[in-house]
Amino acid sequence: MNFDSFSDFIAMGGHGFYVWLSYAIALLIVVINIVSPVLQKRKVFSDLARRLRREKKSS
Repeated sequence: MNFDSFSDFIAMGGHGFYVWLSYAIALLIVVINIVSPVLQKRKVFSDLARRLRREKKSS
């Protein structure tokens, strides 16, 4: 893969839009797969803490 300039590299022989769009979508999916469990774990811990506080007040 030899390109004459950086703009040729970005253009990818006329297929640059599709190539970079596919990289962006793949990166988005990876980020979602990392962030989603972290947010879900935070929500579970928050719910558990709320439940423990409620049970502590009841007893």
